[in-house]
Amino acid sequence: MKNIFITSVILSFCFIGVNTATMEGADMSIQGGSKVSFDYTLTVDGEVVDSSEGRGPMEYVHGQGQIIPGLAKQLEGLKVGDEKKVVVSAEEAYGPVNPNAFQEIDKSALPQDQEPKVGMVLQAQTPEGQVFPVRISEVKDNTVMVDFNHPLAGKTLNFDVKIVSIQ
Repeated sequence: MKNIFITSVILSFCFIGVNTATMEGADMSIQGGSKVSFDYTLTVDGEVVDSSEGRGPMEYVHGQGQIIPGLAKQLEGLKVGDEKKVVVSAEEAYGPVNPNAFQEIDKSALPQDQEPKVGMVLQAQTPEGQVFPVRISEVKDNTVMVDFNHPLAGKTLNFDVKIVSIQ
C-alpha cells in the first residue's frame, strides 16, 4: 500500500513539473495576462532611437496597457523565439501631434545656466511631481514655445522584436 501511495505522489510531481515547463513559454503564445520578455530595436524615420541591446529584454504583462497599443496588438499570438518586424502608426502609438500642446513660456522660467535653443529638451514637472520631457520648438526675444507632445507623437514606429520568454 505504501508503494502505491509513493508512486502516485511521484507521478503527480512529474506531471506538475511538465506543466510548469509549459508555463515558462515552451509552447505558450502571448495572450492576456502573459508575462512577456522581448528584445527590440525601435527605428523612426530610418534612425535607431531605442534598443534593448546592452540593457536586457523589455518585460511587461500583456493586456495591462504597459506598452503602446499597436505594439501589444501585433505581439499577440507570438511564441518564444519568434521574430517580427512591427510597424505601428502614430494613432496606435503616441498619437498625432496635438497643436494645442504648445505653450509660450517666459525665458525667466527656464534654467538660467543654458541659452535656450530650438530642439533643446527640458524636464517639466506636474503638480503631482511627475517629470516628463518637453522640447523647445521656437525661441523668441523674451519667450520660448515649448512642445508638450510626446517626442514620438506623429511618428510611425518600426520595431524589430524577438520574443525571449513567456510566463
